Amino acid sequence: MRHRRTALLALLPALGLLAACTGGGGPGGADGSTVRVAHVPSTLFAPLYVAAAKGYFAAQGITVELRKVRAGQDAVPLAASGKVEAVVAGFSAGLFNGVSQGLGVKVAASMGASTGDRPSPTALEVAKRLVAAGKMTDAAGLRGRRIAVAGGAGAAGGYQLAATLRASGLTLKDVTVVNVSIPDMRTALADGGVAAALAPAPFTTAMEAAGVAVPLAVPPKGTTATGVVFSRAFTGKPAARKFLTALRKGAAELQGAGRTSEQNLAILAEATGQSVEVLRNTPPYQWDPQLTPDTGQLMKQQDSYRAAGLLSGKSATADDLVR
Repeated sequence: MRHRRTALLALLPALGLLAACTGGGGPGGADGSTVRVAHVPSTLFAPLYVAAAKGYFAAQGITVELRKVRAGQDAVPLAASGKVEAVVAGFSAGLFNGVSQGLGVKVAASMGASTGDRPSPTALEVAKRLVAAGKMTDAAGLRGRRIAVAGGAGAAGGYQLAATLRASGLTLKDVTVVNVSIPDMRTALADGGVAAALAPAPFTTAMEAAGVAVPLAVPPKGTTATGVVFSRAFTGKPAARKFLTALRKGAAELQGAGRTSEQNLAILAEATGQSVEVLRNTPPYQWDPQLTPDTGQLMKQQDSYRAAGLLSGKSATADDLVR
């Protein structure tokens, strides 16, 4: 009973995000043809924007309402409470805690994954002053230091950091993770507030160009901590199947050269508010053509959060998490 009450209490902060949502304000999805999707604009979620712009949802006979929210990982309870049918977001420790306590959501698809290449769409940037002083030659030198992650250790970025540090024999407990918004990371690095920051492009490029930071390490290939979460009530509806069919068509458009085609870059620029020129010079993520939920990554993510002391209660199984 206490666990159920905890899960319900976890809904309350996220319900406040509704004030930040854009799109229709009335109930959606009642007739099964409208799908309300909460998201934070990001190139991680390119299949969503490509599918919408190219009419793939309409071709399936569904209307998709994209609703911007301030923090995608905190919007998951909106799906559990029926405020939206789907959330396209990063997976946080709160998702795993919530599912283990009966939160009514299911992971329905994966989204962008790291390529493992350099330059990378996400990189661990270290303060250039530390490198210049000879105090930082590899990620192992970050032991005991402060590292900026948007949302903190329990956010999707916390897992990406854990995966990046693993090769150096470090865990999240070996560093101090500081919650810093992505636009503020450059200042935090410059003024000595943090020693390093896990940041996405094009912020990484801007830090490097300003002489503030240098890339130290990147997440391993296949590292992913984002995807699509459905409300449990929506999961079994025909509209859910149609939504995923259209989304996969969007992912198919982003394979190979499609990741950087001018048409797709224009769509992403419109969706994220970034310029085409910036996106053209931003390393792209990679997407599984079928957007299959990566249960192996989900289990590693849960293990990482538990090792960091961020989870309570029993662990969720892959069947608990995935539709």
